[in-house]
Amino acid sequence: MIGNQAIVLRTPSGISGDMLLTGLARLAGVTNAELGGLVDAIGIEALHDCVEIVPHEVNHISGWKARMALPHEHHHRTLATILDIIARSALEDSAKVLASRAFGILAEAEAKVHGAAVKDVHFHEVGALDSILDTCIAAALLTRLGPAALHCSPLPLCDGTIRCEHGLLASPPPAVQEMLEGVPVYGVDASGETVTPTALAFLKAADARFGKWPECAVLGSARAYGGKVFPSLPNGAMFFLVRPR
Repeated sequence: MIGNQAIVLRTPSGISGDMLLTGLARLAGVTNAELGGLVDAIGIEALHDCVEIVPHEVNHISGWKARMALPHEHHHRTLATILDIIARSALEDSAKVLASRAFGILAEAEAKVHGAAVKDVHFHEVGALDSILDTCIAAALLTRLGPAALHCSPLPLCDGTIRCEHGLLASPPPAVQEMLEGVPVYGVDASGETVTPTALAFLKAADARFGKWPECAVLGSARAYGGKVFPSLPNGAMFFLVRPR
């Protein structure tokens, strides 16, 4: 618990679930062994020993990246199934609440996209192991840090297409579109997916405050990279541990 400290997140090339996991892990100072313990707490055997945070660089700028080794699966989980996994896990109660809230927000967006009731939504990509991993571990790390606030920059969006289980979609993807109300955004010279549904749902669940930098003193920082590199953008998300002034 860091009491009156806060987290500032800047996303010049966007944000994804694995970037959230990486940046929060570095701010929290967890080792890969400790990270493995958090992963095992989810209670899914297939996730054992599946992720480590490793040094990574893009355009000669150093940072960190989550290296994952996950089995491929075809499960189409409902919200109730995912909430049951979270409830049965050995995560701290506050992490369970945050992870459950994130998936609830995501389910509401998917329900609107597909014209279905929330209880009838079947997650595809977002029901896969990586999204459960990203959301649950990001929730565990954020609640461990215990910031008084999470400040996030406006989110970069662009045109282009995204290929997923539903076929070829326009960017931003439909679930992100449904969650963007009230979120400040701006256009960038790129193409494809800059903001993933998992990441946006988590930021909203964590009550992220979108906007400019708060007045603060920086105590520590980390640069997190995801799986995509945008040639025309400054890549990576920057995480800062700060003390508000």
